[in-house]
Amino acid sequence: MTSTTSPSGERLRAYVKLAKLSFWDYYTCIFVVFTLLAPVVQKDPRIWLVLVLFNLGWVGVVAATVAFDDVTGFRDGSDARNYAPSQSALRARDRKPLLDGRLTVTQALRFGWACTLAGLGLWAIAFAIAPYASTLGLIAAAVCAFCFIQYSYGLKLSYYGGQELALWLCTGLCVLVPFTMVSPQVTGLMWLESFLFGLWSLMVSVYSNINDVDGDREAGRINLATRISPAAYRGFIGGLSLLELVVIVGALAFGAAPLWFGLFLVPTVVMRARQAHNGLIAGRPLVARKAGVTIHRWGVVALMAGNLVVVHVG
Repeated sequence: MTSTTSPSGERLRAYVKLAKLSFWDYYTCIFVVFTLLAPVVQKDPRIWLVLVLFNLGWVGVVAATVAFDDVTGFRDGSDARNYAPSQSALRARDRKPLLDGRLTVTQALRFGWACTLAGLGLWAIAFAIAPYASTLGLIAAAVCAFCFIQYSYGLKLSYYGGQELALWLCTGLCVLVPFTMVSPQVTGLMWLESFLFGLWSLMVSVYSNINDVDGDREAGRINLATRISPAAYRGFIGGLSLLELVVIVGALAFGAAPLWFGLFLVPTVVMRARQAHNGLIAGRPLVARKAGVTIHRWGVVALMAGNLVVVHVG
């Protein structure tokens, strides 16, 4: 059957794949922030504009990061191995348009730099019109942008031992930064939710690394999976899974939120245990990776629901 899609349409689809727009979980951060604001603040059009501009800028930063990551993965051969056709049932090879020649390295780099400029520009506008622009928020945004864009390009932080920390830190900061723009102070609940948002994202990546360890090692990528034994790495993941529960319980015990708030997070903890069984005991890391995406999405729903009750009921 002959394709009816125009060359320009195919190119656009390739850029959408390069930007990983189907993985929209990062961009739910502003909904977490919005639901934690007082009802009177939620009605302010200026708040809406600030959050939308931040999120559009965040799309640009993330698109740049994953585009640069694809360039590096294509150049060192790790993507060709980690996205082999044999893994297509659990990992879509068409998410990597450089592998089949739909885009060239030059096109991907130009796209990455254009997204970088657009993302940072939109963030600058958001800060300029935000009702609050604290030093904490500005520093956090700078750290987030620097670490993410340098994740696997430039300084290549993820190739020199910074992968896990960069993912956790940057995705957590994408909740904290917009909150500092629209709120005069950072609450204990916001710190908890920033922590969880970052951890939930990391708990997708760590299982990918089990599957990708041989390809990453051949490419010279230094992360925990390539540096320590398989048993020690499984212990690390198990520790992160336990840490999620410990931090939730600790935050509630110290009054970051009412004790009943923890009920909203019970499903994510239960799903986390099932994820650990698949990835650490049953030896199905890509199944566990997919479960991590589901947990992240349901976790955001849980935070939003809990936030609304906290704000409207107290």
